[in-house]
Amino acid sequence: MKQDRIKHTFAIAIAVALLLSLIACHSTPEIVTKSPSSSRTTELELPGKGVKVSPASGDSVMSQFISEITRFGLEKLGYEVEELKVLNTTVLFLGLGNGEIDVAPTLEKFHANFFEKVGGEKNLERIGLYTSSDILQSYLIDRKTAEQYKITNLVQLKDPKLARQFDSDGDGKANLAGCDPGFACEQIIDHHLKIYGLEDTVNHDKGQWEVLLADIVARYKQGKPVLYFSRNSDWVNSVLHPDKDVIRLEIPFTSLPGEMGKGMTQKDTTTGGKNLGFAVDKARFVASRQFLSANPTAKRWFERIQVPFEDIITQEKLAYEGQNRSKDIRRHAEEWVKTHQALVDGWLEEARIAGKASK
Repeated sequence: MKQDRIKHTFAIAIAVALLLSLIACHSTPEIVTKSPSSSRTTELELPGKGVKVSPASGDSVMSQFISEITRFGLEKLGYEVEELKVLNTTVLFLGLGNGEIDVAPTLEKFHANFFEKVGGEKNLERIGLYTSSDILQSYLIDRKTAEQYKITNLVQLKDPKLARQFDSDGDGKANLAGCDPGFACEQIIDHHLKIYGLEDTVNHDKGQWEVLLADIVARYKQGKPVLYFSRNSDWVNSVLHPDKDVIRLEIPFTSLPGEMGKGMTQKDTTTGGKNLGFAVDKARFVASRQFLSANPTAKRWFERIQVPFEDIITQEKLAYEGQNRSKDIRRHAEEWVKTHQALVDGWLEEARIAGKASK
């Protein structure tokens, strides 16, 4: 009897031990998920956590599109990203210079004056190359008229007969679709017309760029000669293709107004053997040195972003067709990221590694 009680007690002890063992095994996953090492992993994936970033862009579609892609990555890295400020060039660089703005996409040579006026390399740093293609600005005419009258150089329009081919308002002068008032390109075009002796035969039509270019496209489709200024990143290049539908005109010699012309040579304005009269430019971010020093993760992210030129032109065209509101451009940026997800994920990982290496 006594022996039976001992056996019974022993069996209960074994059962209790097994039950405790099972409870311990099932509790292990909960202990692992709350371990300190898991918290460290999250911190490493979000190296920007707790840091505010103030981005800005110029008012061009290209600048806004690139800025939205930039914001997306910063958010994924844990940064607290403020709403994008869309500003004119003067206000944009003042904000960069006084620390109110941390980063913005710019053009290296086109914006060089603004860069220097707010402290230059003492306060700011040019970084990355957000599109690898050179940014070209030039005067263009339709290929048909160029070949018919053998026009290759802007200065040929000193001839009233040739200038009249591009007269759209009946005053006998060529109408050159140019730039928005207040833009740097407005100053350059006015300077060129004066320095090349063209003021008596060529009028600089100023106004909203998109409207001027839309009118050029309409005239071209009607079979009329066209003369206009454009960048190779503008949407118009997807409709009027350089070297096929239109040709870029050369200028007689390099001359740019005021500070813009400082140190500028023919080499700076020449590409493919043609002197276009405008600096051949690079698309780069400008960021606060103080911000970059404190945020190596963000710095590496800026360095890695690079959008194909064709995608920028596509975005410009979408905006021209009506999808030009801030929310449209933000949506297009998100769609671009999804289409290039593996590439973007690689950039983000490089940024995280840069952040780890700095600690």
